[in-house]
Amino acid sequence: MKYRFFRGSLKTFARLPLGVMYLLSDLAAFILYKVVKYRVGVVRNNLAMAFPEKTDKERLAIEKEFYRHLCDIFIETIKLAHISDRQIERRVTVKGEEYINGSLDRGRSVVLMLGHFGNWEWVTAAARKFRPGAVSCEIYHPLRNKVFDRIMLDLRSRFGTENIPMAKTVRRLMEIRRDGENFVCGFIADQRPFTPTLKHWTDFLGIDTAYVNGGEVIGTKMDADFVYAEMMPVKRGHYVLTFSPIEPLGDGEENPYTRAYLARLEESIRRSPSSWLWSHNRWKRRR
Repeated sequence: MKYRFFRGSLKTFARLPLGVMYLLSDLAAFILYKVVKYRVGVVRNNLAMAFPEKTDKERLAIEKEFYRHLCDIFIETIKLAHISDRQIERRVTVKGEEYINGSLDRGRSVVLMLGHFGNWEWVTAAARKFRPGAVSCEIYHPLRNKVFDRIMLDLRSRFGTENIPMAKTVRRLMEIRRDGENFVCGFIADQRPFTPTLKHWTDFLGIDTAYVNGGEVIGTKMDADFVYAEMMPVKRGHYVLTFSPIEPLGDGEENPYTRAYLARLEESIRRSPSSWLWSHNRWKRRR
């Protein structure tokens, strides 16, 4: 009953034109930033650490734009409940799909590495560009609330993408390979590791940063190719999603693909600073 109520309400809201939804997003951003002050301290501290060369005024401008972007992501995710293929085609320009299709043509699977940058929830729209026969999937962390978890799974599977719970990643990907199929699987790999797994560190945005390497470990085990997915905003509600091969760092250190990916993500963030998830307490744990 709760699921049907919230799902129906979401679909009704999603029928609004995006122009109207963005007006509501502006209102939500004002409330979140100026009234509730949602994680303002975390955002401000993260920006100060990542961009010490910028002035207070410059960082404040990024901070303000970030809250607008954050609310836009929320609105655009809801829009997945009622968005046509034609509309998503106009709003997400996909480049570099030939790298993924080339891997599939050679009988290889692909590990997509991306961050909480741009609109990561719309990345699944690119599944329509991949060769038929491969399993398009993404790894996700189930929500505690079962109703909202089910709703998010509905939204994330809008373009036929399979959602794999984090704890079942290896088992499901091995099943796909045993069935004689290849996969294109997205790993959001910029989150803070759980405390017991603070084992791997690198320089990221000029800060000593712990990182997760699960995507690389799994991809290497399954002899997959590694591809970076950059979801760069070009204007409100429009993105360019670019796929490009990840070349491993040749310095002889551990996890060369993951560290190369983080370097690519850093380049993306520096080009569009407000488009990353600064409200995440990324550097809560230090070495």
